[in-house]
Amino acid sequence: MELFPTVDALAAADTATILEIWQGLGYNRRALALKRACEACSADGGGLLPRTVDELVKLPGIGPATAAGVIAFAYDEPSVYIETNVRSVFLHELFPDGEEVSDKQLVPYVVDTCPSRGARAWYYALLDYGAHLKSQTVNPSRRSKHYTRQSKFEGSRREKRSFLLKQVLTAPDGIELEELAARLDEYEQQAKRGVVDRELFETITSDLIDEGFFRREGELLIP
Repeated sequence: MELFPTVDALAAADTATILEIWQGLGYNRRALALKRACEACSADGGGLLPRTVDELVKLPGIGPATAAGVIAFAYDEPSVYIETNVRSVFLHELFPDGEEVSDKQLVPYVVDTCPSRGARAWYYALLDYGAHLKSQTVNPSRRSKHYTRQSKFEGSRREKRSFLLKQVLTAPDGIELEELAARLDEYEQQAKRGVVDRELFETITSDLIDEGFFRREGELLIP
């Protein structure tokens, strides 16, 4: 917030700087989506976020849940915000014996309970209560139709993506493709894993290029 205090500031920032600051805040693709959303708002919205769910979901990276979160937390207005902790509360309180409960079943209750004033505080309370439930009992959200267990990070493709991206971002003048591959192999061997299959390395780097994380010029990868 100090570096990018406004939508226009984030829209004008270079991608490499944004990704560097984003480290530790979650999936890197979200940072790219945030920049693209800000670019759209800067170009077409006078540097302001839209005020309705229908307008928000047209922006890159914003789905119904994120849009509802903006309405509730930024504008303090009623919305249908359902994420894992909110979901846990409704499952625990209203569907104690339910299995494979869909969000569609929860929506009427979310609508009925969200106050017309004070939506922000209400959802803060639900988030806290949901987190508390998970610490005290079996996670209620496991009984949701939409529950998925995240795959292990260590040794995964996601870990390799993260490592490669960090290596490129810390090389402002770029890094040779072969050097990057060698660094990844060394990293994997230090973790007592084998060298990375060349095809896997190339598909990961190609994906990162296609997604806009960095670009390739010949054999050089540049942030």
